[in-house]
Amino acid sequence: MNYRHAFHAGNFADVLKHAALALILARLAAKDAPFFYLDTHAGAARYDLGGAEAARTGEARDGVLRLVGEIETHPGLRPYLGIVRGLNVGEPGLVRYPGSPWIARKLMRPQDRLLLCEMHPDALHELRRATAGDRRIEVRPSDGWIALKSDLPPAERRGLVLIDPPFEAKDEFERLARGLRHAYRRFATGVLAGWYPIKTRAPVDALHRAIVDAGLRRVLVVELLVRAPAAETDEAPRLAGCGLVVVNPPWTLAERLAALMPPLTERLAQAPGAAFRLETLVGE
Repeated sequence: MNYRHAFHAGNFADVLKHAALALILARLAAKDAPFFYLDTHAGAARYDLGGAEAARTGEARDGVLRLVGEIETHPGLRPYLGIVRGLNVGEPGLVRYPGSPWIARKLMRPQDRLLLCEMHPDALHELRRATAGDRRIEVRPSDGWIALKSDLPPAERRGLVLIDPPFEAKDEFERLARGLRHAYRRFATGVLAGWYPIKTRAPVDALHRAIVDAGLRRVLVVELLVRAPAAETDEAPRLAGCGLVVVNPPWTLAERLAALMPPLTERLAQAPGAAFRLETLVGE
C-alpha cells in the first residue's frame, strides 16, 4: 500500500505496458460483442507530469517524452499516443499522462464493462473522480488478487485481465504466476496480461518456467531492456527493463509488436545492453 505510481508515470515501463494494452483493447473492440476488462492494480486514472511526484524522479523524460516526434506516427503507437494526446488537448506539450484505467475507458464502447481494483486511498480517490457517473465502470476498493477468483469468468465471456502489481513484496513474481494460473483456469478464453520488472534475469526466468509448468497455452512474451540487467550478486540492482506475459494474444498483436519493438528500443535506450525480446513462450 506504499507504492505511488505518480513517481513513475510515463516512464519507459509505462510506454511498453500501455502501448501493448491499447493494441489489445483496440483489437477486442474491433468485434461487436461486448468485452470485460479487469485491472487488478488499477492505480489512478490520470497523472500530472508536472506534479511534485513526477517532477521528483523525472522518469517521463526517458519514457513518453522521448516519443514526441517522428516515432509518434508509428502504427504500433497510434492507439496509445492518440489517448495521451487527447488528454493533453489545449496544453503546450505533454503535461498529463493516462493510467491504464483511462486508456481502457477511452477504448471501451457502450456495451463493454470495466472492473478497476485499487486499495491506495489517494489513487482510489483520483480513480473515482475520473470515472464518476460512468455506469460501465465499477471501481472497487479491494485487493485485485481476490477478483481473479471472485469475478472470473465474466458474463461477457471475452475480454482482458491486466495484472500489474507494484512488486513491493518479495514473493510478487510467485503471486503473478499464481494469479495468471487462477485466471486461466477460470477464463481460459480471455486475454490475460501480466506485467513484471526486470532487474536481474533469475526471477524472470523462474516466472516463465512457472507459467510453462502450469500448463498455460498460447503465451507471448515481450520485453524491453533500456540497459543490461544486473548480475544476480548485485545487492541493489537498478531497473533495467520490464516485460509482459500475454496469454491468448489477439490476432496481429505479435506482428504489430515485432514492427514496433526495434524503433521503440532504439528510442528508449539508456545504456549499453538495451534490447528487446519478443517470442512465443508456449504455443497452441
